[in-house]
Amino acid sequence: MNFRDKIIEWHALPGWREAIRKSGKKLVVTNGCFDILHLGHVTYLENARNFGDLLLLGVNGDAGVRELKGPTRPVNSESDRAAVLAALESVGAVCIFSEKTATRFLAAARPDIYVKGGDYTLDTLNQDERHAVESAGGKIVLVPFVPGKSTTSLLEKISRL
Repeated sequence: MNFRDKIIEWHALPGWREAIRKSGKKLVVTNGCFDILHLGHVTYLENARNFGDLLLLGVNGDAGVRELKGPTRPVNSESDRAAVLAALESVGAVCIFSEKTATRFLAAARPDIYVKGGDYTLDTLNQDERHAVESAGGKIVLVPFVPGKSTTSLLEKISRL
């Protein structure tokens, strides 16, 4: 399969999700900015994928990344980030969403399993996102990050060069 075929347009997400449900596959979903791909990201994505049959990755669009990370981000455009992520073996599909939070994306994706990084707890997770997952019957799983691996620390290291 061509990795570009793994990029799901926003308008096509509900139909795509329904087809996955009918196939009987357990859908794992996670989301994030994934601005500069690094070991922490690929380890996290591989771990997430192992909770089900297929991993759908929601990618914050450029405007959402700016809201979350500041005016100098993202470094890579949303389309470039989606394409690089879609090329990973552990990623089954990628969908770009435009908002700062993943609430609307999660409501459309209706994950069986929603994976978030270990810097969250069920109480610190965005409660609208939590409700979107749980109201659709999904389960939330928290997985640890790889210590010392982040885009922010990588950009800080680059700025010191």
